[in-house]
Amino acid sequence: MENPVQEVAGVVHKLTQGSPSEQEETINTYFTPNASFTHPFCRTGSFEGSRTLIHAIYRWYKILSPEIKLNVNSVAYDEPRMLIYLNITQLFSIWLIPFHHANVTLTTELQLVRPPSSRKYYIQSQNDLYQNDQLIRFLMPWGVGNLLVHIWQYSSTLMCVWGAFLLAPMTRLQQNLSEKRAENGSFSAEDEIRDLVSSAMEGVGYKQPSSGSSKRRSNSAGVNGNGSGSADAGASASGNGGVQQFGNMQVVS
Repeated sequence: MENPVQEVAGVVHKLTQGSPSEQEETINTYFTPNASFTHPFCRTGSFEGSRTLIHAIYRWYKILSPEIKLNVNSVAYDEPRMLIYLNITQLFSIWLIPFHHANVTLTTELQLVRPPSSRKYYIQSQNDLYQNDQLIRFLMPWGVGNLLVHIWQYSSTLMCVWGAFLLAPMTRLQQNLSEKRAENGSFSAEDEIRDLVSSAMEGVGYKQPSSGSSKRRSNSAGVNGNGSGSADAGASASGNGGVQQFGNMQVVS
């Protein structure tokens, strides 16, 4: 393709609605020999000669549904990354299943490449993306699958509402930490963990000693070589049990 935005819709129509020979010629013309194809139901990977698998996939596609109605609704081109996004609506009918009609909408992502010595773009990969309620229509037609997916999605939304309500304190904690980062600038992950532990301990009724008692604790620990504290510092030790009391804290040594 010399102009991907203008030509890509025609390529899609040839792939899906053309005759078998036209379909084969289109794949050989526009796909690289190592092109890959990804779909919720199948995947080829990329290797030398992988284009042969793409031929087989499109042939089977035509066998299942000989008459396909398809419309390319929009095309978006990310030129720096050479990515094309197509919004497509298609009516897929499996002739083996009576009254089967899957009217689905999907987004197709095409990764293009352009050889240095060429002005033309080629398709390196095709990735078909479906929402769950669209994909299920292939497997469970007549609206049954669509209904089940909607029930599942609304149930998940209800769970999100309950989870957000029950764990609202976590949201407030995250907001406080975010504000502290904005104020201090250098608020580290270590500080964040310390605050999380502190908040959790306060939630169960534990209060940390004041900075003054911390200083007294450090002073008492350095009075003599064996680390025993003095009574003046407010620390008492039990020689038999190895449990030291520092203010509101008990330390097992």
